[in-house]
Amino acid sequence: MIEAHVSTRDVQQFEGDALAVGVFADEAHLQGPAAALDEALAGVIAELVASGEVTGAADEVTLLHTLGKIEPTRVAIIGLGARGKFSVDRVRRSASLACRALRDAGAHEVGLALAWAESGVNLASAARAATEGALLGLYEFKRYKTQRDDKPQRAIAAITILGRGREPALRSAVQRGRILAESANFARDLGNEPPNTLTPTELGERARAMAAEVGLDCDIHGKDWIREQQMGALLGVNQGSVEEPRFIVLRYNGAGANTPALALVGKGITFDSGGLSLKTHEGMLEMKMDMCGAAAVIGAMRALALLKPAVNVVGIAPATENMPSGSAYRPGDILRAANGKTIEINNTDAEGRLALADALSYAVKQGYTPIVDAATLTGAIGIALGNHRAGLFSNNSDFAHAVEQAALTSGERVWAMPMDDDYDRLIRSEIADIKQSGGRLAGSISAAKVLSQFVGDTPWAHLDIAGTAIRSARDAEGEGGATGYGVRLFTELAMQFAGRKGE
Repeated sequence: MIEAHVSTRDVQQFEGDALAVGVFADEAHLQGPAAALDEALAGVIAELVASGEVTGAADEVTLLHTLGKIEPTRVAIIGLGARGKFSVDRVRRSASLACRALRDAGAHEVGLALAWAESGVNLASAARAATEGALLGLYEFKRYKTQRDDKPQRAIAAITILGRGREPALRSAVQRGRILAESANFARDLGNEPPNTLTPTELGERARAMAAEVGLDCDIHGKDWIREQQMGALLGVNQGSVEEPRFIVLRYNGAGANTPALALVGKGITFDSGGLSLKTHEGMLEMKMDMCGAAAVIGAMRALALLKPAVNVVGIAPATENMPSGSAYRPGDILRAANGKTIEINNTDAEGRLALADALSYAVKQGYTPIVDAATLTGAIGIALGNHRAGLFSNNSDFAHAVEQAALTSGERVWAMPMDDDYDRLIRSEIADIKQSGGRLAGSISAAKVLSQFVGDTPWAHLDIAGTAIRSARDAEGEGGATGYGVRLFTELAMQFAGRKGE
C-alpha cells in the first residue's frame, strides 16, 4: 500500500527522492513551487522555459536530474496548460502523469506541488485530487504474472502533497482522496479478475470479506432466495450457466433508522458471452468486465464505510453469467420480473437490463429512495459519448441535477440524455408488457426506457458506463483494464445527501 502524507514546508525542503511541480503554458514567468524550486536549482527551469524545451502545454512531462543541488534527485515538470482552464481535474490528471513518469525513473518517495494559493483552485480540493490521481495512476494488476521481465521492479512507496494551506484541512482532504482512490482500485481489481476466478459466487465472497473488514452489513443471497423473490428476469439470464447467481446486498447505516436509504445498484454480469445471441470473438474479449457496475457499487460502499457520512446507503448487485447452452434463455421467450411485468426477449445479449429489472424492483419494494444504477449496458453509449462521459438518464430532474453535481465534484463526468415519451414505442411489445430491446437506433435510450419500467415514481437515475468503465490499453494516465468509474461519483453523491459537500 502506498502511503500518503501532507507537508506545508517549502518545496526546497522536501526530503524525498523526487518532486513534481507545475508550469502554466501562457505565463512568461514561473510561479509558485516551480519558481521556488527554480531558485534552488540556479535557474535551470527558467532556462528550459526560455529555450522552449518546457512549454507548459497540458500533459507535458519533463524530467530533470538535480545533480545534488537539493535532496530530491529527480524533478518532474508538469505542463498545466492555460491558467484559465486550470481545474481540480487537471490536478488529478497531472498527479497521475507525474507519478507514473517518476516511478518509471526509479523514484520511491514523491512530493507533489501542483497547486498553490494563486493558481485558482481550492487547495483542499487540489490536495484530494492529487492524492486520487497519484494512487489511481500508480495502480497495476499483475497478480497472475509468474514471470517478470528483466527490468528492475520499480515502485513508489509514498507520496507527499506539498501545500501552504491549513494543515488539518489538507490532511483531511488527502485522507479522503486516499480512501476514494483505494476503493476505486478495489473495484478495478474486481473488474480485472479473470472470469474463471471471479464467478458470481466469488464476487459475493469478495463483497462479504470487504464488508467484514470495514463494518458493513452484508447479505449474499443464492438461487433459492432469488426464486422466492420471483426474480424471473435474473433467473432467465442465469439459465444457460452452470454457475449459480448471487444477489448481493450491502448496507451502510450512518443516519437514523427512519431515514430513507439511497440505493446504489450495479450490473454484475461476471461474463457475458451474449448467450444464444452470441457475441463475436472480439466482442467477448472484455466481457469479464461486464460486472463493472457492481464493482463500482461495492467499491463505493467500502469508501462510505471508511468515510462515515451521516446517510443511509444500500448497495445492490445482481450477479450472474450469461452463457449459451441447451438450457439458455431464447429469443422469443417471455420472462416475468419481480414486479410482475412481462418482458419479451428479442436479443439474449441485452441481458444486463434484465438483471437490473429485478434489482430495481427489489429496491422499490424495500422503500429505498432515491435509486441510482450503473451498468456497462450498451455499446451505443460509447458511440454517442466516447470514453470520457457516462450517459445519464433519469425520471426526476432534481435527482438528475444532484447526480450531475456529484459527477462534477468527483471528476467522473456524465452527460444527460433524453428520456422523452417518444422513445417508449421502441420497447412496445405486441405479446408482453415490454420488449427487452428496442434495436440499434437510440439503443442506449431504449435500454434506459426498459429500466424505467421497474422504478415507478421513485426518483431514479441510470448511468450507462459502457464507455467509461474500461480503458482498452495502457496510456499516460493509467493501466489498461477496469477504471473503477463510478466509485468516486457514487460516494460523492452519498456525501452530498449527508449534507457534507465540503472538502
